[in-house]
Amino acid sequence: MDEELNVTYVTLDGHVEVDKYRFLYFVILLTVYILIICSNSVIVYLIWVHSDLHEPMYIFIAALLVNSVLLCTVIYPKLFIDFLSERQIISYQACLLQFHLFYSLGGSEFLLLAGMAYDRYVSICKPLQYPNIMRKTTISILLVLAWILPASQVAVPAGIIANKKLCSFTLKGVFCTNTVYKLQCDVLKGQLIQDMVVLLNVAIIPVLFILFTYTRILMITHRSSREVRRKATQTCLPHLIVLTNFTCLCAYDVIAAQLESEIPKIVRLIMTLQIVMYQPLFNPILYGLKMKEISKHLKRLLFPVKYI
Repeated sequence: MDEELNVTYVTLDGHVEVDKYRFLYFVILLTVYILIICSNSVIVYLIWVHSDLHEPMYIFIAALLVNSVLLCTVIYPKLFIDFLSERQIISYQACLLQFHLFYSLGGSEFLLLAGMAYDRYVSICKPLQYPNIMRKTTISILLVLAWILPASQVAVPAGIIANKKLCSFTLKGVFCTNTVYKLQCDVLKGQLIQDMVVLLNVAIIPVLFILFTYTRILMITHRSSREVRRKATQTCLPHLIVLTNFTCLCAYDVIAAQLESEIPKIVRLIMTLQIVMYQPLFNPILYGLKMKEISKHLKRLLFPVKYI
């Protein structure tokens, strides 16, 4: 621990041979970060400029992609600094801020996916009521809640951690996740209960709601025509794939904090980076290729001569 001007520093011990491969790490992660920003921005741009994409489903997709870019921006700049630095350290205050933003935006991802599921449920199961239910006001409220609720709830455990005494100053990770609890001298039962409440509100309940809505959609479309089933599958499948991928990565994050000593360091590094590499790159590709209307505009943007 270094103490300068009453600032407590934490060593990030999750890096693997950073002295040997620092420039390789830097180039790879910088390339990935640029690809993430460009690919997500292209899809958001298409949704923004084309009026036929100004529908709730596409607005939620744009919000999800923006959220992914924000999540990566919380992590990548610090990684770049660490790769080029002799010592991989972070102030405890900055670590808690990163912890708060990381889990706030992660929770927003689940709530935005829940908003998409609700939109598809109303569209397919209550088509006559869809214009009255999914109005601009409804969409705005859902988007605001998707970002405000996780941020306000994660602020509570982050605030509790900030006032706890530390007995360790080495974090087994490359950025600040729930492994910050391992730095504390003791973790009170009340903290664990508070964390479970947050996890329930921003992850488990949204996932259960999504599964319920898509189950209802499948049950209703099963009794409909083949065309209705095809359309439902075309619009719902990408959302389910994104949900499955993100849920698996988040489950690993929770489990890894409990089994960190049993997971090899290189495996822990690779899996941790997957959370901020795989999903943000996968989402724009999936929506760009699988969503028919977005794919149409994307092809016209990339191959303008062919569509003149």
